[in-house]
Amino acid sequence: MPTSSASTTDSARSATGGVQSLERAFDLLERMADAGGEVGLSELSASSGLPLPTIHRLMRTLVACGYVRQQPNRRYALGPRLIRLGESAARLLGTWARPHLARLVEETGETANMALLDGDEIVYVAQVPSKHSMRMFTEVGRRVLPHSTGVGKALLADFPADEVRALLGRTGMPAATDKTITTPDGFIAALEDVRRQGYAIDDNEQEIGVRCLAVSVPNSPTAAAISISGPAGRVTEAATDRIVPLLQQVAAELSEALLTSNGNPAA
Repeated sequence: MPTSSASTTDSARSATGGVQSLERAFDLLERMADAGGEVGLSELSASSGLPLPTIHRLMRTLVACGYVRQQPNRRYALGPRLIRLGESAARLLGTWARPHLARLVEETGETANMALLDGDEIVYVAQVPSKHSMRMFTEVGRRVLPHSTGVGKALLADFPADEVRALLGRTGMPAATDKTITTPDGFIAALEDVRRQGYAIDDNEQEIGVRCLAVSVPNSPTAAAISISGPAGRVTEAATDRIVPLLQQVAAELSEALLTSNGNPAA
């Protein structure tokens, strides 16, 4: 019996040798995430270039599996079943990062962290503590707002200013200390400093007496940053000049490791 053209298209192998319908479904999920988690079919069609019937069929399957849900306004939102996948992936990401963080601790003497941007918040996914008796500790899984952290600045530095302002409008900018940046204009200016310097600083902004240096992980599959944090008396200006190049080097090595584990060996 002849096969319909739609069925032939969805079961066909893609140019990469994968299953085309799977690639399209994952592409739609990523486009939904990029759009804030909720979209209409026409928006997905415009951004993906796929015809509406194809998108409708793929979304119907994703809804049936629990990875997408249809809202009362008939728009589509990312579904709760993705949470378990994301949490498991974040744990694995932290596992892959630990050897690189351990190197930072070994060479700087300070606590090393890895954090992701999850929605509008920063979530810490890995940490290797300093061996000093006086050291910084951030619980893995802890969530904080971006404006008062070095990793938050590193992660948002390359975002368009209007997107940063929109995020700050949603989260607010409460002061954790009297050093916390609490205005959008002040934070935008701080991000300009990050782009110019190549690293971010939390200078007593999350906790008095603590300084943090952070850089983003280039080309990471998801927005990620690594940092070191320690007492302000140890993480001085002189220490910054020594630590930042190491942070940048380790971030590049971690990026290469993540890309390799993602099935895309670095050239």
